[in-house]
Amino acid sequence: MKTLLGILILFPVFSMGQNIDFEKVNRLAYGDSARLVEIFKDLHANPELSFMETRTAGIVSEELKSLGYHVINGIGKTGVVGILQNGEGPVVMYRADMDALPVREESGLPYASKAMARKEDGTEVAVMHACGHDAHITWMLGAAKILVAMKNSWKGTLVFVAQPAEEIGQGAEAMVKDKMYERGVPFPDYLIGMHSRPVEVGLVQNCVGPQMSGVDNFDVTFYGIGGHSSSPHLSKDPVIMAATAVINYQTIVDRLVSAQNPHVITVGSIVAGTANNIIPSSAIVKVNLRWFTESDRTLMIDGIKRVNEGIALANDLPRELYPTILYKATDGPVVNNELMVSKINAALKKSIPEKKIITESPPWMVSEDFPDLVLSVKKDPAYDYLFIGIAEPELCRKAAAEGKE
Repeated sequence: MKTLLGILILFPVFSMGQNIDFEKVNRLAYGDSARLVEIFKDLHANPELSFMETRTAGIVSEELKSLGYHVINGIGKTGVVGILQNGEGPVVMYRADMDALPVREESGLPYASKAMARKEDGTEVAVMHACGHDAHITWMLGAAKILVAMKNSWKGTLVFVAQPAEEIGQGAEAMVKDKMYERGVPFPDYLIGMHSRPVEVGLVQNCVGPQMSGVDNFDVTFYGIGGHSSSPHLSKDPVIMAATAVINYQTIVDRLVSAQNPHVITVGSIVAGTANNIIPSSAIVKVNLRWFTESDRTLMIDGIKRVNEGIALANDLPRELYPTILYKATDGPVVNNELMVSKINAALKKSIPEKKIITESPPWMVSEDFPDLVLSVKKDPAYDYLFIGIAEPELCRKAAAEGKE
């Protein structure tokens, strides 16, 4: 939990940009560490899937209420917002995500997750906090307590957001569409988010400009005519169509978009049929795009549509059986504000060695819906998204020596 303590020491500085008594923050953070460790272990042992975070939301709500925050529950299904007004000053929003992943935990930890959940399609899956959202919520709750204790050191309005469904890229948009800002949540002047990263504890990455790619998740459904495997000539096989599409999509990556521009098309799943000897009537191809510019995104999506239509034409399908696309989530790139990054890094240098602050790093092809909390609204606040080292130094050194960085 060393990173947790480090974040709690730093967070009051970069959340408000005021002069902070670092020694007091340090005392408060370490004095609260035992409680926060127990909260973290509890959240880790009891993960919940996207839009199902009712238990986690309840914990956040009760913790913030006990500290005197005005709490609004049930935004975007399970989202929670805590508001603390403390005189005239900026509105600063900090967002932490709550949801876990459908992954079975094999860590062997005494507080390892044994949770199971039923997805919307009825399938039962193991659930694990494999992406650090349990830590993110714990950091937020620790910071919320410290900032109440240090109200004399800052002025303005704090808005803490416990967001659902980041893993599927839908939670931030869901909260905004559920009229978050019409329900009493003040629109921020500044928006801050943080994510754990498997690098050495004590490192903070905060860079200007693009940090994470934009993303699209959508399902392409290929339609055909079902039949028996012994007579494929009497059917129109959507499995063959789907397989052809998977290969042809990669020609878009190789030939349509500049190799100098980071971009990815991935097929994560093909869903079709129920038996070995039956040709089904449809097949679903689950597609994921990554990109940094709208022009590259358009090139990939238009290319996918042409591939789909070409396959339908090659299989002599009637127009009503041409493939369809169902969009599930679209999130733009995360692009940090230059002035905000500079201000925050200047504050960080007052409390940690400058060599521990990473200010230049290539952007990642991973994605976040964090900016959707503000980008869909007409105002344009500055935002900053930081990465926080969470790994034990010895493990980092061992991984580097083995070429596993």
